[in-house]
Amino acid sequence: MTKPDESLADLLVRVRACTVCADDLTAGPRPVVQVGATAGVVIIGQAPGRRVHESGVPWDDPSGERLRSWLGVDSEAFYDPARVALIPMGFCYPGTGPSGDLPPRPECAPLWHEPLLGHLGDGVVKVIIGAYAQKRYVPDRKKSLTETVRAWQDYAPDTFVLPHPSPRNQRWFKQNPWFDTEVIPALRSRINSMLGN
Repeated sequence: MTKPDESLADLLVRVRACTVCADDLTAGPRPVVQVGATAGVVIIGQAPGRRVHESGVPWDDPSGERLRSWLGVDSEAFYDPARVALIPMGFCYPGTGPSGDLPPRPECAPLWHEPLLGHLGDGVVKVIIGAYAQKRYVPDRKKSLTETVRAWQDYAPDTFVLPHPSPRNQRWFKQNPWFDTEVIPALRSRINSMLGN
């Protein structure tokens, strides 16, 4: 679906109008994405939850609040597409399964990521959130999400691999206090240097 020399504005119109997997979305399609060509940080997450589906604003939920806290940025910086790109693995809310939200739809990343990322400049810091994004963007990941996050220095300073900031992961946060003491300060420092905070 890549179109040579397509402007980012035209590409985003196509992404937001996408209905490729509409038949598989119980809540219907509503692609949620934020990209600006000058963004210095790209956050590749999982998929919108129900609240984000309703608002149309990426990370507009408790997970987003925690993520912004981790990054050390306010909403103004986070929602400025000229500074931060927000690209999920699945662009639409996938629906709810027996143990939470369903996985991101598999169609989105192969269809849209390369064209969108192609509009970003060199030297962008990538923040990779959750197992689905790790599988696509961390080819040398470790045996588990925890091991991969713990090896953060192997990927920094250009890539930071994080767990999902969902409140459902509270147990993980308690079991891995090194994340707050080691990873978060380094992440904040790098993000602040990129965003000029």
